[in-house]
Amino acid sequence: MPLPPAADDRADEILAVFETAFGELLAADPAAFRVKFRKMAASAFAFYRGTACLFYHDLERQDRSLPEGTPHRPYLDERTSRVWIHGDLHAENFGTYMDSTGRLVFNVNDFDEAYVGPFTWDLKRLAASLALIGYTKALSDEQITEVVRTGAAAYRERIHALATGAKEDEVPPFTLDTAGGPLLGALRTARARTRFSLLESMTEIRDFERRFAPGGGAIDLDAATRYKVLAAFDGYLETLPDSSLARPDSYRVKDVVGRRGVGIGSAGLPSYNILLEGNSDALENDVVIYMKQGQTPAVSRHIGDRSVRAYFRHEGHRTVISQRALQDHADPWLGWTELDGAGQLVAEVSPYAVDLDWSDLDDPEEIAAVVADLGRATATMHGAADDESGHSLVPFSTERAIDAAIAADEEGFGELLVDFAHAYGARARRDHQIFVDLFRNGRIPGLREASRKIL
Repeated sequence: MPLPPAADDRADEILAVFETAFGELLAADPAAFRVKFRKMAASAFAFYRGTACLFYHDLERQDRSLPEGTPHRPYLDERTSRVWIHGDLHAENFGTYMDSTGRLVFNVNDFDEAYVGPFTWDLKRLAASLALIGYTKALSDEQITEVVRTGAAAYRERIHALATGAKEDEVPPFTLDTAGGPLLGALRTARARTRFSLLESMTEIRDFERRFAPGGGAIDLDAATRYKVLAAFDGYLETLPDSSLARPDSYRVKDVVGRRGVGIGSAGLPSYNILLEGNSDALENDVVIYMKQGQTPAVSRHIGDRSVRAYFRHEGHRTVISQRALQDHADPWLGWTELDGAGQLVAEVSPYAVDLDWSDLDDPEEIAAVVADLGRATATMHGAADDESGHSLVPFSTERAIDAAIAADEEGFGELLVDFAHAYGARARRDHQIFVDLFRNGRIPGLREASRKIL
């Protein structure tokens, strides 16, 4: 059945954006993208998660379409348009991690799309995701408005505190000692997990040594590929800080397997798991790290500053440098390397990573309280990456720059995010339906033949 004319125009636009963002990877591994697109078809929020490329395309087009005399980009100036941003800040990209000091922290996670750009782009992406979640939970428009306003107010409050020199005990991170509600629940769940359980799920003991277990998505490597992966691993070790190399035996490789990314964000990207000795000879202290190909961040296609792109050696380097800038005490296993000329991200497969679970969050007041904490976490992230983070790309205090920009129009800040959340949430729901019709009717190039064979 053909789409209505307006929907058909939007369908063509979506397909063009997909071709730019996914075309090469889709051609290389259409099966992985069929899995990705099935997951995206499940809900408007899943579609939104998988289409940062479309989101930034729309943002840029919105800027170009503003009438003459309209403030082109509210709250953005030379500095606030050039800060470290997450790049894919939606409501499900928050969770727990074990930092390099051994402390469990709840914060923003998944930095694959991180880049340097306008701080409001992170906030708009988060706000629209909140509108989508609110819609699925049958919140009224007024309740969604209140949730987004609450998050904006908490962000603004935390940025101001950071900009005016608040001490660490006044703006503490979310830990087992300071978090509450669902954030504390996620931290407690993470604390109950063990490295041994993770190892049991992925490995087995053979001839008195731990090895990766067959199956479960593991792919055996031929000798040539294994050699290349191990050579890339040697290059990775050179990117680690000295503090991570206290016990060289920790980096003795026990086993290597391949994997193929099929998640919403990693479809078609080759990756590898590497089993390491860990901090002792005991088999329960072994460590699993992953090496995966870095991807071009969606936001980078809409940032014209060449000096930003020139700062990074490749996408693996960009991801690691961005995460280290945005996250205090990042994973000590975090590093980068190259494999077959492509930049790779390397990090631990951590047993302590627990995402915020929205499934049981239904009460509007509890949702608003959680969103306030997410706003504070976002402000802390933006404030961490500046002239004091050791990176020359953003040579000024981001919290002071953002604070000054918001201070110029306090009341308009929350309303900007509220208006955007409602408008783009509605658009994402419409786009999801268009996408589902494109996908199920075999209209996505590269997947057409597979669809016909199934039929």
